[in-house]
Amino acid sequence: MTLDTVNSVAGRIAEHVNAHDLENVQVVLHGGEPLLAGHAYIETITDTLRAAIPAQVDFRVQTNGTLLTDTVLDTLVRQEIRVGVSLDGSASANDLHRRYASGRSSHSVVTRSLGRLRDRAPHLFAGVLSTVDLRNDPIETYESILEFAPPLIDFLLPHGNWTNLPPGRDPVRPDAPYGKWLTTIFDHWYSTPRPVTLIRMFNEIIHLMLGGQSRIETVGLASVGLIVINADGSLEQVDALRSAFNGAAVTGLNVHTNPFDAALAHPAIIARQIGVAGLSPICRECTLYHLCGGGMYAHRYRAGTGFLNPSVYCNDLTYLIQNIYRRVSSDVSRLALKGKEPS
Repeated sequence: MTLDTVNSVAGRIAEHVNAHDLENVQVVLHGGEPLLAGHAYIETITDTLRAAIPAQVDFRVQTNGTLLTDTVLDTLVRQEIRVGVSLDGSASANDLHRRYASGRSSHSVVTRSLGRLRDRAPHLFAGVLSTVDLRNDPIETYESILEFAPPLIDFLLPHGNWTNLPPGRDPVRPDAPYGKWLTTIFDHWYSTPRPVTLIRMFNEIIHLMLGGQSRIETVGLASVGLIVINADGSLEQVDALRSAFNGAAVTGLNVHTNPFDAALAHPAIIARQIGVAGLSPICRECTLYHLCGGGMYAHRYRAGTGFLNPSVYCNDLTYLIQNIYRRVSSDVSRLALKGKEPS
C-alpha cells in the first residue's frame, strides 16, 4: 500500500469517526503475511493512522509467525500492536498446510516466535487462530496449542460452500464430522475445572444461549462490522467471501473516492445487517437460527441461489450447538436448584 493510500485510509477513518462520534476503532493488519512489509513500514502506518484519527486506535496484526523476530517484536511493543498467530497444532498438523515453498517445516520457527512473544510481551498476545483439519486429532491439536498459554483460541472451519465443498463434507450424508471434531474439544475444555484459555466459538455460543449478542460472524445474528481495505485502496466485504466465487467480495468502492458510509449502503452489506430477515427460509424455520445465525455467510453460497441457503456446515453446527446446549443447560438448571436450597 502506497503512503498516499495510507493517508487516504487515515482520512476516511477519521471522517467515519467524526460522522458517527466513535470513541475507538480497531485496525487489523492482515494478509497474506503482513510482516513481509517490514517493521519500519508497519511503524509508519501506525504512526500515520494514530496522528490522523481522533479516537483510540487499537491495532492488531495476524501473522503466521515466521517473521516475528526480535526487531519486529520491538516495533510491535513500541506501537502497542496486539498479535494473533496462525498455528494449526503440532508439527505434523501444522505442516499439512504451512510449509515453506521448499517443503521445509515452519513449525519450529513459529513455536520459537510464540515463545518469544509470550515471554517478552504477553500483554500483546491476542491468541491463536487454528483452521480445523479432520486429519488431525482434536485433543492433540488443542493441547499442542495450549502449550503456549494463548489467552484465546479461534478454531476456524475451512472455507467451502455448496458448490465447492470443504474437505470431508458430503452434502448427501447426514453426518457431522466437523461438529464431532469440535465437540470433542469442547467436552475436554468445558470439563476442565478452570479453563486456562477462551475458545472463541464455544464462548460465543454459550453467550448466545444465555441471552447475549454475538460478537463474531461465524455464529449468531450480529451485523457485519468490518470492511477490508486492499493495498490499492479498494473496499471489499469480508475477504472470506472470495472463497465463494471470483468477485464475491467486490464493492466497486475505493478510499480515494468513497467514504465508508457508502459501503454501509451497499446492497450486499445491507443483506448482512438485517439479521433473521437475511436468512434462508430453511434457517428461519429452524429452532437454532438465533444461535448459529445461518452459519458464516461465505459458507452459505450455492451457484444459482447465491447466499440464501443454510451453511454447508449446517449438520456440524447443529451437532455442536446441541451438545453445548445439553451441557450448559444442565449446569444452569443444577445451579438454579442449588440457589433455591435453604442455607
